[in-house]
Amino acid sequence: MNFHEVRFPANLSFGSVGGPERHTDIVTLANGYEERNTPWAHSRRRYDAGLGMRSLDDVETLISFFEARRGQMFGFRWKDWSDFKSGAASAEIRFDDQVIARGDGATTVFQLIKTYASGGFSYERPIVKPVLGTVRVGVEQDEMKEGVDYEVDLTKGLITFANPPVEDAQITAGFEFDVPVRFDTDRIQVSVASFQAGDVPNVPVVEVRV
Repeated sequence: MNFHEVRFPANLSFGSVGGPERHTDIVTLANGYEERNTPWAHSRRRYDAGLGMRSLDDVETLISFFEARRGQMFGFRWKDWSDFKSGAASAEIRFDDQVIARGDGATTVFQLIKTYASGGFSYERPIVKPVLGTVRVGVEQDEMKEGVDYEVDLTKGLITFANPPVEDAQITAGFEFDVPVRFDTDRIQVSVASFQAGDVPNVPVVEVRV
């Protein structure tokens, strides 16, 4: 797979802007009503890495990272400072932050997910790039022990239990996570004079499916 399991420097992504993007097809009917549909089951994030540059040293770090990824060729991890935890950004990670599944007595592998809820509606986002050392898992309000009760695949966001949770058992998890992304350009243009005058480069980054 064209993906490098390395994170874009978090201190540089801290100053970036971006967020989720949806794709909606809208058809206006003759009577004025609309029909709306989307071919996307999941949203996609976009960011601008250029806004996080504060010094020429930062620009040099960006260029080194860009070259090592061969531009758009290889994906990488990105910390979205506005959304990187299973719970509130200000709260400690708990093993019961998110309900990710219910046991059926046979299944041992479960995908990490984060649920976004509002007004009685919700969206379940698959989490495929959890952060090392942050994942906590529980079954029926009992916290499990990593390496004994379960293993975590950090490249796919999968939890594998040593023994299948019993039928209808609530499986929960808490974690930090990165977004799998790639550069959305094969060119970075930087003018030293313009940068020192406050004009930062445009470095688009887009989420990828992995």
